[in-house]
Amino acid sequence: MTIFINSLKTVGLLGLLTGLFIVIGGAVGGQIGMIIAFVLAIIMNMGAWWFSDTLALKMSGAQEVSPDEAPELHTMVEELSRRAGIPKPRVYIIDTDAPNAFATGRDPEHGAVAVTTGIARLLTREELAGVIAHELAHIKHRDTLISSIAATIAGAIGMLADMVMWGMIFAGLGGSDEEDGGLAGMVGGVLTAMLAPIMALIIQMAISRSREYMADAGGAQILGNPLPLASALEKLEWAAGRMPMEEARPATAHLYIINPVLGGLASLFRTHPETHKRISRLRAMANRSGNTAIAA
Repeated sequence: MTIFINSLKTVGLLGLLTGLFIVIGGAVGGQIGMIIAFVLAIIMNMGAWWFSDTLALKMSGAQEVSPDEAPELHTMVEELSRRAGIPKPRVYIIDTDAPNAFATGRDPEHGAVAVTTGIARLLTREELAGVIAHELAHIKHRDTLISSIAATIAGAIGMLADMVMWGMIFAGLGGSDEEDGGLAGMVGGVLTAMLAPIMALIIQMAISRSREYMADAGGAQILGNPLPLASALEKLEWAAGRMPMEEARPATAHLYIINPVLGGLASLFRTHPETHKRISRLRAMANRSGNTAIAA
């Protein structure tokens, strides 16, 4: 029931994000601008559907590895995929000491899991299995596609907002206050341009946080034990503050199991729930089950 409610919430937030994009389109070009923005939203969603996984893997510097190159990792992914009831995803490795992992792919048939070389050195085998299970839950729930669409639309809203802002500036330089709706219209346009990207970011963060909680719960069910993932998150949070991931970019930061760039402005706009809250939920799952194992 909780997963159903969270899914409805995600659909509503995506609809709100698309609606905001169309409103900004209207601010740029009136009714025609709204129609163009609607068409662009469809095109961007299709682009995110087809190309988000390729772009994410290239931007992170991930390299696909064969079963011969990483036999233990492939065996782990294959076993957990079987438990999750999804096809085995492609396996990638990112050559960095910063411990982290992410999943991508538009559906379970086109999934991919990427882990850094540093994560295997930090985590125990059971903890790494918890992380892999979390990423497989993302693939099973199609979270990677949803997050990519949200990030694409949010980015487009930011670009349209810039267009509105510059349009207002040039309108102010080129005419009097009475033209084009007067001063009130200009102020309204500027406020729209300023607030819309902030609203889009807030919506994107709400979507991402909701999906992370669902993936934590789903990963615990796949593994059959929530505690290894809780322990892994604790270690990964500690490491993220000491070994920032230089390869990570803002466009892909929301994909990782732990935000790879902590501190500064990044901490003000978290794409993930606070890690201690995620750990508390996982430990509560173990307590409710009466032991450390839960039904897969």
